[in-house]
Amino acid sequence: MSRVPLVARRLLMHEARALHSFGPWVLRRRHQVPEGALAVPYTGPQTAMMYGMIFVSVIETVGLALIIPWPVVHAITLVIDVYGVVLVLALHAACVVRPHVVGSDGSLRIRYGALFDLRIPAATIAAARVDRRYPDARLVRLGPDGVLDLAVGSQTTVTVELTEPVTFVRPLGRQGVAHTLRFHADDPREAVAALTRARREAAPDPSAAPQ
Repeated sequence: MSRVPLVARRLLMHEARALHSFGPWVLRRRHQVPEGALAVPYTGPQTAMMYGMIFVSVIETVGLALIIPWPVVHAITLVIDVYGVVLVLALHAACVVRPHVVGSDGSLRIRYGALFDLRIPAATIAAARVDRRYPDARLVRLGPDGVLDLAVGSQTTVTVELTEPVTFVRPLGRQGVAHTLRFHADDPREAVAALTRARREAAPDPSAAPQ
């Protein structure tokens, strides 16, 4: 396995995790959302696009089945097309069952399906605010200023400022360091309110300090 390039290994791992998401998706379960934590969905901007891609792929599969006269070529094309539809659906399922998570202690976990996963301890979060932006079309983008964008549908809605830089791993294995995070949440106000409330409750009470 060590002879397989890192990129290929990570792609296979992402694919396996995405396919494994079908079970929890059908059962309406969420992956690693502890009791008392807030699950923060982020699939809103991409849902219509995903189902649109699936519809187009199905139409293409049916069309090719009608026009390809050679049985072997027809069978190969059918397998490839059907598997492509399954992978698109699996990617969407992985995003649904792996939402962002705001922990009861004020920690934050931002994810994108099986492709991206970053945990931020509560003590590292300085501030959070609703902040709608439209970065470029890339899923993960690290700017020269140390701002990490995790965009869905080419948009982010929450900005989190950190007290110190955090290291993250890109989908294909490269590492990066960021001191500000921007990500999409379908309900950004709820996410920011949960982060703010948890941090406030976790902060020490000045009145309880010894005299």
